[in-house]
Amino acid sequence: MKVYHGSRVIVEKPDIAHSRKRVDFGPGFYVTPLLEQAKALCRRFLTIGQDAYVSIYELDDSLFEADDLKTLRFDAYTEEWLDFVFDCRKGRDKSDYDVVMGGVANDKVFDTVELFFQDMIAKDEALKRLKYEKPNSQICIRTQEVIDTYLHYERSEKL
Repeated sequence: MKVYHGSRVIVEKPDIAHSRKRVDFGPGFYVTPLLEQAKALCRRFLTIGQDAYVSIYELDDSLFEADDLKTLRFDAYTEEWLDFVFDCRKGRDKSDYDVVMGGVANDKVFDTVELFFQDMIAKDEALKRLKYEKPNSQICIRTQEVIDTYLHYERSEKL
């Protein structure tokens, strides 16, 4: 499957060492099967005068069938998704997943999540608001071995 990564630099050789720590699904290399989602991320760089690139990869589909990998998939913005994102963003995630897939906390979702994280709304209110949002899609590859085995760089395009 084709996947995309939006950045201010070309990323030919993704590595875990450069990942941020307190993000939706924890440290890892994030890609999306949605080109427009990667481009939207790049627009943030463009608006502050930086270069922006979408790197394009082939993600080997056998990744999703590998018995030796531990994966977690969220198909909706659920209580489990909210708890997992909360723990990851607070640096409290101790799970050992190789790959985590699910919705990204985009602008509208992010606002709701932040209100919950700051104790300004209760969890049930956050979930009520989130149930109307259609999740975007992100895949967080959390181990270098999985990147090296299943993710293959094709090219990058400057926006």
